[in-house]
Amino acid sequence: MRRLLIFIKKEFKHIIRDPRVLLILFGMPVVQVLIFGFALTNEIKNSKIIVLDYAKDDLSKKLINKIEASKYFEIVSFVHSKRIILDYFRQGKIKAAVIIPEKIASDIIHDGNAKIQIITDATDVNFANSIKNFIRAIINDYQYELFSKESSKINIITEMKMLYNPQLKGAPNFVPGVMSMVMLLVCVMMTAIAIVREKEMGTMEVILTSPVSPIFVIISKVVPYFVISTIDLALILLLSVYVLDLPIQGSLFLLLAESLLFIITCLNIGILISIRTSSQQVAMLMSLVGMMMPTVFLSGFMFPIENMPYALQLLSNLVPSKWFYIIVKDIMLKGTGLEIVWKETLIIASMMLFFLIISLKTFKVRLN
Repeated sequence: MRRLLIFIKKEFKHIIRDPRVLLILFGMPVVQVLIFGFALTNEIKNSKIIVLDYAKDDLSKKLINKIEASKYFEIVSFVHSKRIILDYFRQGKIKAAVIIPEKIASDIIHDGNAKIQIITDATDVNFANSIKNFIRAIINDYQYELFSKESSKINIITEMKMLYNPQLKGAPNFVPGVMSMVMLLVCVMMTAIAIVREKEMGTMEVILTSPVSPIFVIISKVVPYFVISTIDLALILLLSVYVLDLPIQGSLFLLLAESLLFIITCLNIGILISIRTSSQQVAMLMSLVGMMMPTVFLSGFMFPIENMPYALQLLSNLVPSKWFYIIVKDIMLKGTGLEIVWKETLIIASMMLFFLIISLKTFKVRLN
């Protein structure tokens, strides 16, 4: 029994001495509970909308005040034409628009019926439906207040318009997210074990003593996975168009260029992880924890970022998949061009250069 206790004590010491193991055992449960408890929710919270009020009377103002007073929506602007509404949607500035007709008051007084149009961005079907239901609930509540004051029955009808996905298919939201996930899996996780495998096998010493520049060693590790990622990209696009019936609304050339930029960025991240780790297990763990989890939780693919706490919204800006997900949705579904996605493109390009420079500098140090 004493020998057993000695071995148990020894194992506890090994665990305590390894900060990476402690991070997995205690850090990850805490992070996951906080993320799942506070951040990952499909509830509507401060979603940005705009209002087109043709009536501009007391009735419409009271309805607008009721929408604005709720914690669910933030009215970012009052516009004057439907054309401006489409510009807001294309630029990704809003999630919905409410259009109040000019004669809403007279329609209610004379007919007891009125119509209000709600337009939502249906690239994310579940979120669009949630927004629709919340706005409808506010309008129904307002309708009940009017009915209690009037002797006749009042019926406010909400007309729905789903932009970019009128058939409410799941593919428009699913495909951009899968593209981000697959590119990340192939590029980061597979590349992360490329150099560290050489270290474990003992062949890295041979490479280090050869008259080969560090940049050529990195390129030799990157090229195979770049080719594989490009093939995966082509397969995803072909399946999306011909199997899932999801046509590419924007420029195919721009979409391919943006995808290749994202692939190169992920490859650089994988190489950096590979250089800075000493075993394949650690490299895989860093890839999963450092990239896979943020892609799933903080890219906007599964959960709306605007619903998350402000700290996590800031943290999501460091996730390359977030910006790529926005770019793919804008090009494939909204048909936008570089004039809309230039900011996201610049951010991914900056990340690519940052990780490339860090990888080269770190690899040069190991050669000395």
